[in-house]
Amino acid sequence: MRSLIMIFLRNSLFSLLILINFNSIAFSSVLDEIVQNGILKVGTTGDFPGWSFKNPETNEYEGFDIDVAKKLASDMGVDVEFVPTDWKNLVSGVVSSKYHMTSSASITAKRALTAGYTDSYYGTGTVAMTLVKNKSEISNWESIDGSKSIAVTMGTVFENEAKKSFPNSKIIAIEAPAREYQEVLSGRADVSLTSKVDALKLVTLYPELSIINIDEPKNAKLFAILVPREDQEWINFINHWIADQKNKGFFDQTAAKFGL
Repeated sequence: MRSLIMIFLRNSLFSLLILINFNSIAFSSVLDEIVQNGILKVGTTGDFPGWSFKNPETNEYEGFDIDVAKKLASDMGVDVEFVPTDWKNLVSGVVSSKYHMTSSASITAKRALTAGYTDSYYGTGTVAMTLVKNKSEISNWESIDGSKSIAVTMGTVFENEAKKSFPNSKIIAIEAPAREYQEVLSGRADVSLTSKVDALKLVTLYPELSIINIDEPKNAKLFAILVPREDQEWINFINHWIADQKNKGFFDQTAAKFGL
């Protein structure tokens, strides 16, 4: 009997050691990887003026999200590498470790089922856009549903919002790198949906576009960073950094810099 007990204890201890080693490997934080390799990889779409936009003249990324990523990397003492992605693959890219974090993304329950979120640092709402010449016909939310075609960028929160809010309209989902507002500019769609901050930038770039309901945005949403869901150590680190930078006014200053 004593021999059986000793064998049982020895096997149990061996199993426990294996479990401890397995857990230490399985839950190794990307924070250690970033510090060891000296590179912070950030997934960004480059199609969001004012936030993440790849300037065709310089071939460089610029915007609020780009400055945020550069500041975080600088404070960590590492370099930043921007990894091109699109809205449709934004979540899968961070889940598959293609990059360590993303640029700003709206917080949704669907995304949170797969990826993790940091604390939020900015908020906005959804607005509709149309051509200036159509403003008299399309003047409010009520005038959109029905006979109007609505363009959205595939994989964004606006795709689902359009389907829920305008069930009687034709929804045109545009795959990146194309954008929804381009369908309105070309006359292939009557209306496009985007965030208020994005729309304010677009009307300065394209005077022929008009915001239908700037004072009545729908579906207020918060922006945050997508990260691996199970990596609480990495999430905690960024959250502490966000809180510190909020307190120092960095996010407000950066938003003002890009007219957000």
